[in-house]
Amino acid sequence: MGKGTIWPSERKSATDRFTGLEVIQLTDYKSHSHHLYFTENGWYDEEQRLIFVSDRGNSTNLYSMHVESGEITQLTNYPGNDHIDACLLPDGSAVYIKLGTRIIRLDLLGDFDEKVVYEAPQGYHLGNVSASADGQHVCTCVQEDLSHRIRLDLGNGYVGHRELMEAAPHSMIIRIDAVNGGAETIYEAHRFITHINASPKEPWLMTFCHEGPWHLVDHRIWGLDLRTGEAWKIRERLEPEEKVGHEFFYPDGVTIGYHGFRTNGTNFFGSIRYDNTELEETEFHFDTWHGYADGLGQAIVDGKSAVKTLSIWRKQDGVYDGPRMLCELRCSFHSQKVHAHPRFDAQGKRVLFTSDKNGYGNLYLVHVPEDFTVLPLFTP
Repeated sequence: MGKGTIWPSERKSATDRFTGLEVIQLTDYKSHSHHLYFTENGWYDEEQRLIFVSDRGNSTNLYSMHVESGEITQLTNYPGNDHIDACLLPDGSAVYIKLGTRIIRLDLLGDFDEKVVYEAPQGYHLGNVSASADGQHVCTCVQEDLSHRIRLDLGNGYVGHRELMEAAPHSMIIRIDAVNGGAETIYEAHRFITHINASPKEPWLMTFCHEGPWHLVDHRIWGLDLRTGEAWKIRERLEPEEKVGHEFFYPDGVTIGYHGFRTNGTNFFGSIRYDNTELEETEFHFDTWHGYADGLGQAIVDGKSAVKTLSIWRKQDGVYDGPRMLCELRCSFHSQKVHAHPRFDAQGKRVLFTSDKNGYGNLYLVHVPEDFTVLPLFTP
């Protein structure tokens, strides 16, 4: 097994026991598989193909699936590896992979040739990667490695999360030229910076976060002008120790979605423009890990604790109807590899998510019915 290997379809389907919808299981291998982080689009080739990550052969590698047939193509062959982060160029011609301290460009239109385009400075960790809307640049962040001082296992239970925030490591936001090569530092600060997120429409705009426990961090969501290096706060707290995060761009590239928790424990999802105008928030009274909206009037959240379903809203006359149950989730969230990270496709007609309800993380796909009223209202 290696780069270019074709794996047969693992696709199968079942009728959801809560809603009666068909839920398609896209992967079925005795290891964890998951799609890209929910802020990153993994669909390409006119949404016929999907990039995903899988731990097959006792190593984490990148794969491409033809969704309709289920046929899987292995894209990388990294031995003894445990983590991959990736982003697609907007035209689907290449994928940029974070592997250890390196960022690698992998061409998708030929023989999957790879080229190292950036390596973090000695003594620094690499963050995630995100491509600019024009495909000219790929952004990442690097953080000072403090693992010699702090016990860290952020991917498996956020071990050291608060301690790293309080240590305020030196962090830099890096912009890499995707066409000609070369990298430059756009922004730096003594903060735990992560969650780089480039606008899908505006090449000059991105967000990043000051990482840490959401109620303790100085401020979570930040905007960054890549032309000037200017940074600004987005969506200030409305009350002390309010929790807001998991920010993402709407398809319009100027609206930012997020979810959070009031100090009384009430959950909400919301949106705001990058210039802090047009704030809109909707509250709900159950716990969730992530929220996502498609910019077409739909929002979805995953379940937490006793909540075992994906819950979905749809705007009717400007007001969100719901929540309604889309399908069973039953996800453990035990590590980052088995976070649900639900995400709509570009047309808002399908929801992609990960669940380890059968013991291993696998990718699932469910079609959203046009008649929203056929979905049962959410019940705890």
